[in-house]
Amino acid sequence: MALPLYLECCECGSHQTYEPFAAPVCKHCQSEWLEACYDYASFKRELLSGLPGRPFNLWRYQDVLPINNPSALDLYPAGGTPLWLSQRFAPELGHSHVYIKDERYSPTSSFKDRQAAVAVAAMVEGGVREAVIASTGNAAVAYAAACARAGIKLWVFMTSLVPQEKLRETALFGAEVIRVSGNYDQTKQIAAQFAQRRKLLFDRGARSIPAKESMKTIAYEIVEQLGWRAPDWYIQSVSGGLGPLGVHHGFRELFEMGLIDRIPKLAIIQSEGCAPMVNAFKAGKEVADPVVPNTHIIILSTGDPGKTYTYLWKLTQTYGGVMEAVSDAEAFSAMRLLAKSEGMAVEPAAAVAFAGLEKMIKNNLIAPEETVVVNCTGHTFPVEKHVLGDQFAVDVHLSEDQSPAPREGLQAALENLDEKVTSVLLIDDNADDALLIRRLLEARKSYRVYYARDGWEGLSLARQKLPDLIVTDLMMPSLDGFGLVEELKLDPRTKHIPVVVVSAKDITPEERARLNGYIEAVYQKSNTPVRKLVDEMLQVIEEEKRS
Repeated sequence: MALPLYLECCECGSHQTYEPFAAPVCKHCQSEWLEACYDYASFKRELLSGLPGRPFNLWRYQDVLPINNPSALDLYPAGGTPLWLSQRFAPELGHSHVYIKDERYSPTSSFKDRQAAVAVAAMVEGGVREAVIASTGNAAVAYAAACARAGIKLWVFMTSLVPQEKLRETALFGAEVIRVSGNYDQTKQIAAQFAQRRKLLFDRGARSIPAKESMKTIAYEIVEQLGWRAPDWYIQSVSGGLGPLGVHHGFRELFEMGLIDRIPKLAIIQSEGCAPMVNAFKAGKEVADPVVPNTHIIILSTGDPGKTYTYLWKLTQTYGGVMEAVSDAEAFSAMRLLAKSEGMAVEPAAAVAFAGLEKMIKNNLIAPEETVVVNCTGHTFPVEKHVLGDQFAVDVHLSEDQSPAPREGLQAALENLDEKVTSVLLIDDNADDALLIRRLLEARKSYRVYYARDGWEGLSLARQKLPDLIVTDLMMPSLDGFGLVEELKLDPRTKHIPVVVVSAKDITPEERARLNGYIEAVYQKSNTPVRKLVDEMLQVIEEEKRS
């Protein structure tokens, strides 16, 4: 068992029981800065023995991750990324002790794979089958991949400013993508309200214990890869700040176990166009004022870091560190230089950290003898446009500019979204019949309609999309309607989805008896006008919504 023994409040020191999906708030002082505590004595013995037989990925440190029984799960792999000594990039800046933690080697080429791996493992262990997240890009892709493997339906809310490649990549893994015409903070708000309306789990990002705990595995790997030494500096570009907050926690755990002799200083790097943390840090403020993002590096466009900044600020005041901003142009320059000098193609968000390193060295903030680790957070993977069509996302309109949306605007957007995300899966080997039904459905309301040409394709889409209604032909080659319905009802993910059967032939009493109890209704194409059929389908959907 590796569940936390308790949660400790970093403000008042009180302890409370860990609850996997509850918002971690101290019951004594209402602080949101809680940290998980484990049986460190037992884990230290495992570390000193060399963790024999454990693979080099984040599950190597499962004793201090909030999963009850990791061995019983088909765990999504993440972590175990290389640590490179910079051969040319840093030496040409005048520093020869810079290491690069290369998170591009994760499953979706981003450090967010760690967060997704632990968060989704917690979902699987907790029986969660459907979840909602908001993201500026990398987390969306990571969660989509992890949820695809776990069989969890994922709703991803992203601002429309996120590059199309990230949106498409997320959709490629089967996630339902909701593209919001607002900034990231608005997107989080509407995602949270959507989850609440549908009674779904909303992943809380930096406030989530599984997510934050996942990031400390970066610290464990760095220390192990440096021969059980801690670096003097840990540098990372940030948007919301989850990464370095969790990494620092890992360094502190190792220090308190007596396995390293110091806790590294943090360097938090932001884009100048969205640098609320840096602005507050340089003004000596404990609380960051929100800003309106104005950067081309959309992945780093969190305008309101909330209390995460305050927690990071306190860490820099206690253990040392800085917060620095670089321009988009400086980041793009570092991106090109890193490719030419180290042979590393990184995304602009990762390049921000290297531009920050360059600035810190030039300003003599890093001593020549100090050991530095820079987190290379990710590598952009563009999805080819021909893989997905144009209708891979649902659009939600909030406002023309990036100003906060009024309450009534959010409510209207949510109500409109409820219509747009209602989905129908049509399974019919006759494409003309399916097209007619689809056009009539979409003419009535903004339903999302998926189409499969045979039973096996339909079964796969049903498990992936978990539609609100399935309409299937009875007679199809390969897997027919009878077999399809039986497969759907045997699968716990799809057994509750209402099914309407449409048949071109007369249905015998024996066939009706075989379908009885499994479907909502059965219609014969020759006897039922298509418009009436569509009306009946809409009625089934509305009844399901009310139930």
